[in-house]
Amino acid sequence: MRVPLSGLPAKVTIYEVGPRDGLQNEKAVVPVDVKSAFVTRLADAGLRTIETTSFVHPEWVPQLADAEDLLDVLPRSPDLRYPVLVPNEKGLDRALANGVTEIAIFGSATETFARRNLNRTVDESIAMFAPVVERARAEGVWVRAYVSMVCGDPWEGDVPVERVVSVASRMMDLGCSQLSLGDTIGVGTPGHVTALIEALDAAGIGPDRLAVHFHDTYGQALANTLAALRAGVTVVDASAGGLGGCPFAGSATGNLPTEDLVWMLNGLGVDTGVDLDKLVATSRWMASHLGRPSPSRVVQALSPASETE
Repeated sequence: MRVPLSGLPAKVTIYEVGPRDGLQNEKAVVPVDVKSAFVTRLADAGLRTIETTSFVHPEWVPQLADAEDLLDVLPRSPDLRYPVLVPNEKGLDRALANGVTEIAIFGSATETFARRNLNRTVDESIAMFAPVVERARAEGVWVRAYVSMVCGDPWEGDVPVERVVSVASRMMDLGCSQLSLGDTIGVGTPGHVTALIEALDAAGIGPDRLAVHFHDTYGQALANTLAALRAGVTVVDASAGGLGGCPFAGSATGNLPTEDLVWMLNGLGVDTGVDLDKLVATSRWMASHLGRPSPSRVVQALSPASETE
């Protein structure tokens, strides 16, 4: 039953991260043909923005070492967006050589995670991103900025809102078009999320330029998403079947499952353009390739009992 709530957007854009953020956390390397079929099925389910891969060094994330091969075989359509993660100028070179038109850079609100993830301080990482964004923009490439650890850090504890705003502002000042707020270890709660979005708005980064990226470690991802939507955000990151986490933050469990998000938004009368039945079938299919059931509650609820036992 659809029962709308006041104060919510009429439409939400789902930024699907399963093929990149989901599969990068797998111990085994998923073959290119399976990855391509995964992206194709996600697109057929109605997802229009699908982050497909990352041009990182293969030693860092061997699961995504096949980035060029994957991009070569993906289906193309004018309304399909395939952003890729780019850590540095070498990654940008590879992306541009493969005709990529949308990229993302990945920063941290905390020093410890910046060092563990990028082997640089926050200042050094922003300095590294500057020429990437400048060159990308000169080539007409759309750029998203991720800021991780926006609510808490497993090594540093609570992360002050002011610190997140400072780092986010510096990254957006590079020329990025969108900022994705990552609760990498899933410790945030709705009040914290609301306060962070309000503080960013006061600093000149309005909700129209924001996306949210919640992990469900403490079961707060949907509640935090609803808080973000009420604060004006209309772009939500999610991962089909709840795949993924973060290979550089051991306490980070899976992303918000796309199916769980779509179920909630359908119930609220918010348009996503996603066919839930096709999406559930896709996640069941991928789970069979990975050899384990999907952690998504909606996938479990809408699957035959024999597939969830």
